[in-house]
Amino acid sequence: MTDITMIRAAQARLDGHARRTPLLSSPFLDEIAGRHVYVKPECLQHTGSFKYRGGRSAVSALDPETRARGVIAFSSGNHAQGVALAAQQFGVPCVIIMPADAPRLKIDNTRALGAEVALYDRAHEDRDALGAALSAARGLTLIKPFDEPQVIAGQGTVGLEIAEDARALGLETADVLVCCGGGGLTSGIALALEAEAKGLRARPVEPEDFDDTARSLASGEIQRNTRLSGSLCDAIITPQPGDLTFPIMSRLCGPGITVSEDEALRAMAHAFQRLKLVAEPGGAVALAAALFHGDEIEGDAVIVTISGGNVDAATFRTALGLLE
Repeated sequence: MTDITMIRAAQARLDGHARRTPLLSSPFLDEIAGRHVYVKPECLQHTGSFKYRGGRSAVSALDPETRARGVIAFSSGNHAQGVALAAQQFGVPCVIIMPADAPRLKIDNTRALGAEVALYDRAHEDRDALGAALSAARGLTLIKPFDEPQVIAGQGTVGLEIAEDARALGLETADVLVCCGGGGLTSGIALALEAEAKGLRARPVEPEDFDDTARSLASGEIQRNTRLSGSLCDAIITPQPGDLTFPIMSRLCGPGITVSEDEALRAMAHAFQRLKLVAEPGGAVALAAALFHGDEIEGDAVIVTISGGNVDAATFRTALGLLE
């Protein structure tokens, strides 16, 4: 089980490899939100998302002999690219199982990083079963996208940085809104904040119709999404919270927030207009919650993650068009 010791160890292994992203702000965003908004732009991380942290953490934690045999992962794209880059940096084989409806940019980028890509139908095929079969057949180590202790530890380094920057700002209490799929980033940040910034509270944010984490936290039991595809926020669409991540979130997180696709697109446009950041829809849901769901947030300040920026040009044009 991931703990703060593992997160700090991951931070040491990531030192000099992962980018340390800042906390950004804009008075224009503050005005829309009605409070101070601080943005953690993991869209500026290697491969365009926070997933590199978890991928590098997991690959670097393997013993050399195991790592040399190669790794395998399943992902809609961001975890794929994070693991692929980490594997490339260590010079080891990498197979990525990706949904066939993932954005072409993510598929192409994953292949460009040297990974072998195997596509599957996420509505009718079980990616876990596919991953297990390929892992056994080729002797590859499976690196899960969120329900993996070393991946959670890597994502938790985001929380360590938030805690440090919040201290520098004199920010002692605030909600920390996190774009949430399976809960790796949310649970990792929550663990880091528990140790380093007890006044900061992690809260998951999800798109409409895919709010399994919010429903799970409200009921106290893991809830599953009825749909597994069909959202612009493809990067954070998962069947349900993880078996490892949900207990952490249940213990440490505040209530979840759900936003619409339109709100996510508008948040993307505001991020570009005011902070010059490129966010993908799933990576913008936390900012959307801060801007458009202020009545669900406590305090005079809020911290949000922009978890990824791997968006295709057509979707980005749609987002920018909403502010014209």
